[in-house]
Amino acid sequence: MDEKLKTQLQNLEEQLLTPKVRLSRQALREILAEEFFEIGSSGRILHREEPISENGIGEVQMELSDFNIQELSEDVVLATYRIFNVPENQYSLRSSIWRYKDDKWKLVFHQGTKCI
Repeated sequence: MDEKLKTQLQNLEEQLLTPKVRLSRQALREILAEEFFEIGSSGRILHREEPISENGIGEVQMELSDFNIQELSEDVVLATYRIFNVPENQYSLRSSIWRYKDDKWKLVFHQGTKCI
């Protein structure tokens, strides 16, 4: 496993949990690919082309752990990890697909699944 790549993608995932990124439409657009979509842990499906408000997508209190990657091709990586949602006292399993394009990694797909 490429530890440098793993660290880079984990840092990007962690940025997506910070108010600095979540509350900035521009910062989100820097990380999310144009074709990005998500299946949230609520079951809701979201697309990047849906309007992102000036206030972004809202603050969260979440802790990331157990981060791993699997290289699917030279420029596509699957990231898997666990999230602990502090206010809800709830864990979820997460998976993201990242693609390297135009000299940067962009998030193409994300899914969250609540743990029971």
